[in-house]
Amino acid sequence: MEQFEGTTIVCVRTQNQVVIGGDGQVSQGNTILKGNARKVRRLYNNQVIAGFAGGTADAFTLFERFEKKLEVYQGHLTRAAVELAKDWRTERSLRRLEALLIVADKKLSLMMTGNGDVIEPERGLIAIGSGGPYAQAAASALLDNTNLTARVIVEKSLKIAGDICIYTNHNCTLEELESEY
Repeated sequence: MEQFEGTTIVCVRTQNQVVIGGDGQVSQGNTILKGNARKVRRLYNNQVIAGFAGGTADAFTLFERFEKKLEVYQGHLTRAAVELAKDWRTERSLRRLEALLIVADKKLSLMMTGNGDVIEPERGLIAIGSGGPYAQAAASALLDNTNLTARVIVEKSLKIAGDICIYTNHNCTLEELESEY
């Protein structure tokens, strides 16, 4: 069976907000199966925002597990992410899950992979998926050269990625949190 491809998820953190946005396209090969998928969600009583690239069922399994870890560790993002990454790497039932996650709370943004990686970006900017490099380049330029809000930067970078990447559309979902600094 052909693998599902595509997605652009981007996370931008500025002084007073963090925003994760994602497109809505689901593709299989050269066919668009759906244009309004929701790949960005709120978790843990709306205190955490998250986006995924990869298999939808795999991502929802990981979201569910991650939310349980957040509950166990009382919303401590880093601890919950590290514990999920350990499980993802070592539990046989999770090992084959193919997805990448970006998660953020008011203080921190992280990317998690099935290799056991939990990565905090240097500049508060993370992008994943087939359109991720385009969105990241656009967001990086906007961060360096404008005073736009994180929300506007995410909107513009997703539009640019959607203009370039055939696996990314312009039907975007954004979630944001106000920062504490």
